[in-house]
Amino acid sequence: MRISVVDVGSNTVRLVVADAEDGVPLPVHTAKWKLRLSEQVGPDGRIPEEAVERLVEAVSAAARTAQQWGAAGPLAFATAIVRNAPDRLEVLRAIRTRTGVRICTLPGEVEAELTFLGARRWMGWQAGPLALFDIGGGSLEVAFGRGRLPDFMASLPLGANRLTREFFDGQDPPPLRSVKRLRRKVRHELRDVAARIRWERPRTTAATSRTFQQLARLCGAAPGREGPFVSRHLARADLRDCLGRLAVLSAAERANLPGISAPRAAQSLAGAVVAHTAMKLTGVEAVTICPWAIREGVLLRHIEEGPGWWSGLTELSDESGPVGAVPLRVATPAD
Repeated sequence: MRISVVDVGSNTVRLVVADAEDGVPLPVHTAKWKLRLSEQVGPDGRIPEEAVERLVEAVSAAARTAQQWGAAGPLAFATAIVRNAPDRLEVLRAIRTRTGVRICTLPGEVEAELTFLGARRWMGWQAGPLALFDIGGGSLEVAFGRGRLPDFMASLPLGANRLTREFFDGQDPPPLRSVKRLRRKVRHELRDVAARIRWERPRTTAATSRTFQQLARLCGAAPGREGPFVSRHLARADLRDCLGRLAVLSAAERANLPGISAPRAAQSLAGAVVAHTAMKLTGVEAVTICPWAIREGVLLRHIEEGPGWWSGLTELSDESGPVGAVPLRVATPAD
């Protein structure tokens, strides 16, 4: 069986085509389209017509590519950049009408659950009680669990791009007072979730997302060209030192640092503040960088539970209003 998933994020549209033999999604082809939606949304969060046009073209290209590789219609979803847009339903309908792809927006806590599933499968049971951090463009997902799915998960408005626009817009590099304001915001939002993580005392903490991968590379982890099976870690003490460097550099200067790509250089400082504050408040000294995240979680859940699970999510997303994040949801035994 060959399946595919399309992920519409703040910066890119990503496609993964995978073989699902023996219950493991083995990628056979990946592709991405750089749209930088986060740079095009208006102050009110609406996605302008020209950005929708580009999004339609990218999703259409992803669907054609998946078909060329022998996969059925993709499991397509959009994260916070579309989920939080006031014109979300119009955007989803435009994509479905013009491409035939039924794209949905996932509630933030579902994103956290699926990302945890992917991380748990990659890390294995030897990881023990597992905590998870995932910094996206629009939100931060946090989860903790002892089993296959998390015992609780949270989605917080602490995405690297969102915070860059809110606290650093037009300031390059930002003044120290703006960085301090941002840190206070992150501490306030994370307070309750961090207390829960400290209480649970995870044996292992996994970090996913490009933000964590690039910060780990900046702090000395192996480059991506060495493959996904190389062990990569990010220590809080190293991140603290790198945070000081990022704070005094412009975005153009940050792009010259190891691991920091030009498209993400502007938001790298906010991402580092979120990562360091999350680790500090939760008492985590180091995180393990996990290459599997939400896309792999979607593929795994589809393999294990069949297409009915995904159909239910897309139906809920089609006609409901904007989905708000639930700060903490305890998983039920049925999960």
